[in-house]
Amino acid sequence: MAATGFEVEGRQFRVRADYEAALRDKKIIDGIRGRVNFKNKDEVLKLYSQMEEGVYRFETLIGNDFDDEVYELVQSIEAGTFAGEETGKKKRKKPKRAVNKAEEKKEKQDVRLENFDSGMQEQILAELKKREKRRKLTVILCSLTAAACFGYFGLYHYFGDRTDNTYSQWAKLREDADSRNTDAFAPVKVHLTEEGETPDILDKYKTLYNKNKSLIGWIKIADTNIDYPVMQTSNNDYYLDHNLSQEYDKNGSIFLDKDCDVLKPSTNLIVYGHHMQSGKMFGRLDQYSKESYYQEHPVIEFDTIYEEGTWEVMYVFRSKIYTADEIVFKYYQFIDANSAEEFDSNMRQMSEMSLYDTGVTASYGDRLLTLSTCDYTEEDGRFVVVAKKVD
Repeated sequence: MAATGFEVEGRQFRVRADYEAALRDKKIIDGIRGRVNFKNKDEVLKLYSQMEEGVYRFETLIGNDFDDEVYELVQSIEAGTFAGEETGKKKRKKPKRAVNKAEEKKEKQDVRLENFDSGMQEQILAELKKREKRRKLTVILCSLTAAACFGYFGLYHYFGDRTDNTYSQWAKLREDADSRNTDAFAPVKVHLTEEGETPDILDKYKTLYNKNKSLIGWIKIADTNIDYPVMQTSNNDYYLDHNLSQEYDKNGSIFLDKDCDVLKPSTNLIVYGHHMQSGKMFGRLDQYSKESYYQEHPVIEFDTIYEEGTWEVMYVFRSKIYTADEIVFKYYQFIDANSAEEFDSNMRQMSEMSLYDTGVTASYGDRLLTLSTCDYTEEDGRFVVVAKKVD
């Protein structure tokens, strides 16, 4: 072994921790040598007995060497050859005692119940029963936990598959209805500005609307998984965990804020969707955090059930849900602007928060679309994409 500088009693140690343990062993041994007269066989036998009982515990080979020396002295006492010699030489050859220790260990392990009295037997059996009960309980709990995990994943995939099938069916119904329209019979785009006017539902949404009258529109971003119907109810909770068939579904649905009005219309239409780890709903909306992604997907298609619409992405930012007493811009409260000043103020706020400059701007009177999903970079965080209607 190459010298390391960690040497005690002629033995080299590779790491400092072993070296320090050896020093502790040496300190114990030096103390024993100072107290015990190794020329006196009674003191040697007493020391041996203490070592067997575990009074002295060693951590390294230094202790093993000393242990072997004492054992050899005891062997010489039993053989009648003890000369009362002072210990001093360190023997590194493993004596016969190693075999004896193994035999002693085997004897200790070979313990039989009948070796104990009846009272002790009862205690041992009671303790064994307790251990067996604990073992069985542990197995049962582990099995239940495993079953719960498999059940959760099974349910998760069930909901996912059911959601995919439902959306596929709705998308097909929409496409089929749209393909049946010819230019001669295509619905005229209605600009919803005249009070009291309730336009007809576009032909491609009539069948879907009859399936669920919560339908308010459809959102699509080309070359992404975002291609979903948009729902709206009198509260913002229902479609957090219900699908288009009004069944419980942890994926929820894409939905329009309850206070938005597509007929009025509101200045800003806010659309919410879960940030699903699977990528469903708005699970990949946060890819807009990269300007390169925006450049590849600058346009959002959002139809209401009454009119088609094309929207250009304008701002992309991160925000959060604030408490009622926090005085700060809350994008989710910006639905209508009552003046040009209020509109421009909100535009400045979003422009300052935007992760990059798209070059797209808006003026009072323009209509806006805001997509919102959870953002896990902070507590109650939100990821937001704002677009302006251009067609």
